[in-house]
Amino acid sequence: MTSTKKDGRVIVAPSLMCADQMNLGAEVDELASLGVDWLHLDIMDGHYVPNMTFGTDQCRAIGERSDLPLDIHLMVDDPDRWAPVFAGFGGAPYVTIHPETTWHAARTLSALRESGAHPGIAVDPAFSPDRFTNLLGLVDLVLVMAVNPGYAGRELLPWTLDSVRRARELRDVGGYDFLIEVDGNVSWANIPLMLEAGADVLVAGTSSLFDPQLTRAEAAARLNALVAPGTGRG
Repeated sequence: MTSTKKDGRVIVAPSLMCADQMNLGAEVDELASLGVDWLHLDIMDGHYVPNMTFGTDQCRAIGERSDLPLDIHLMVDDPDRWAPVFAGFGGAPYVTIHPETTWHAARTLSALRESGAHPGIAVDPAFSPDRFTNLLGLVDLVLVMAVNPGYAGRELLPWTLDSVRRARELRDVGGYDFLIEVDGNVSWANIPLMLEAGADVLVAGTSSLFDPQLTRAEAAARLNALVAPGTGRG
């Protein structure tokens, strides 16, 4: 049902908000050549979070430029308005909503699946995955926010690792098939902790793949070594 780990390796989803925005097309091409798995797009409306990022035209263009799956994270106040729009970009994208932003999250997730997208839910640091247990059978992805959403470069909130562990427990007990994604301060130091907790997908940003001290190729090689099979993933 879902695109699971490739050859037993954790999925790497570069956060394009951390890329060089003046050369985004070239960045997408280079990331694809380095063997990343997905392209992560944060959609922010300036209301749910105090920032604004990619719009519909940019998302459409990225989906047309690359064959990589799009991983679209809707940080917006009105996902029922925007989810069907973004569901049409890049073939069959992953489209993740914050369930607390809609009155009828189950209906929103079902509409996403009917549109051909892989539906997902995001767990804000203020919440536990237990709050959304009734939705777990409807999703292909549970995204755990490890920082307060809105900007890159924020510090890890340590208790969010417990949310990753709890999502894994709920998946195992319920027999679900969703992937567990971690977004926020996915750093060289934190990646082993996130893998041990049970992450399947890492949203790589300024503290790893877009590390300003490394070339993109150097950072990708270091990241690939960390997520390779047999590196201690839980």
